[in-house]
Amino acid sequence: MSSEDRPKHPAIFDGLFYTIAGLCGFVTGIVGAAFHLCVNALMAWPGWLAGWVGSTPLTIVLAAAIAATAVTVAYILTDRIAPEASGSGVPQVEGALEGVHEIRWRRVLPVKFIGGVLSLSAGLVGGREGPTIHIGASIAAFLAERLRFMRLDLHTMLAAGAAAGLAAAFNAPLAAILFVVEETRKQFRYTFRSYVTVIIASAASAFAMELVGGTAPQLRLDTQAMPLPLLPVFVLLGAGLGVLGVVFNRTLVAALDWRAAAFKRWPWLYPVIVGAAVGALTIVLPLAVRGGETLIPQMVVSSVPFLGLVLIALVRFVGTMASYPVGVPAGIFSPLLALATMVGLVAAGIVEVLLTATSLPVPPMMAAAFAVAAMGGLFSATIRAPLVGVVLVVELTGGYELILPTLITCVTAHVVAEELKGRPIYEVLLERALRLAGQELRARSIAASSPVGIDDHRR
Repeated sequence: MSSEDRPKHPAIFDGLFYTIAGLCGFVTGIVGAAFHLCVNALMAWPGWLAGWVGSTPLTIVLAAAIAATAVTVAYILTDRIAPEASGSGVPQVEGALEGVHEIRWRRVLPVKFIGGVLSLSAGLVGGREGPTIHIGASIAAFLAERLRFMRLDLHTMLAAGAAAGLAAAFNAPLAAILFVVEETRKQFRYTFRSYVTVIIASAASAFAMELVGGTAPQLRLDTQAMPLPLLPVFVLLGAGLGVLGVVFNRTLVAALDWRAAAFKRWPWLYPVIVGAAVGALTIVLPLAVRGGETLIPQMVVSSVPFLGLVLIALVRFVGTMASYPVGVPAGIFSPLLALATMVGLVAAGIVEVLLTATSLPVPPMMAAAFAVAAMGGLFSATIRAPLVGVVLVVELTGGYELILPTLITCVTAHVVAEELKGRPIYEVLLERALRLAGQELRARSIAASSPVGIDDHRR
């Protein structure tokens, strides 16, 4: 990368700009840590309720009422004050980088934080990464407005804030950097200055998070390298996940369209129904609700029967499809990874039966290996960022011995999803939002500066 990539006349010299990026990342990390702590603290409410009322049908009714109230308040807050704060937030950030959307930080920041805490702690099957990514971009927009950045520097700072938000969500700074480079390859203006800015913001955010939560991987799993003769099985796993990723994306969009049509007259009724359902499930079947951050390591080391894993996977799939269209701040990363973990464990169970039937040795810790690879594979098939998928799950789980099988799974899932004409979910969600708003996505230049490049037109 040559010095010619630098802006010719930057409004702020590089050293100061990098310092501001570090400040943006650090503040995002602190706010992200506060967001996590609030959600974690309030998620204990079903246990408090059960301890107070006891194990009775009344507990289920009260849990349904509490969750329905929290989700409905989050919906009303979002709908009335900042409708753009609903959902993940990643499409909105990509729209801002594209120049078709504005990050209105004054209303997005408080709504994303408060609404996200209410909805996620209530038990919705949603992730924390979407809100923190949007929060990071909002903090970046605040700094850019106060310091009167020129347009190119605003674009760079928004990308850096988004990366800092992802780093804060998962304590995965390297995956956050690659997310900007790979996932936003069609929007990100790849220059020396912008690239370094994203790195600094991500590192500063991870530093702030680690001050609070420590340096250990957030989903730490004990793993072991898989035998080379078993690697072709991960090709099959990736192929299946490629199909599942396309089904996941299309079902999610269909669920959004159905929710908009079915509850057009009484839109507030849907969050009441879904909130009550997830509230009841927090008592009856807690494994089926919430984002899944604590579920993943728990399920890998547990001895849940095969049919139990299938049931949890199906219920969580339905829960994700029901939760995201509610219209409150919540992401899809964590539910996606939890669903993939169930699929990986089911696949590991099948392979174990086949190996046992043929008198072949079963590798130790095979379940963890399939879970890690499946997380990366389903992420790649839905988000369509295979390199991010590999690095993210390795950083999250500490499974560095599994880079090769995870890479094989991710690339296979990515290729199969492409052949099935699947599209990146965030791109689809952005286009849908613009279409509903009466806007069109501007044609992108083929002269992209991203090292990943722009997809060629299908032959």
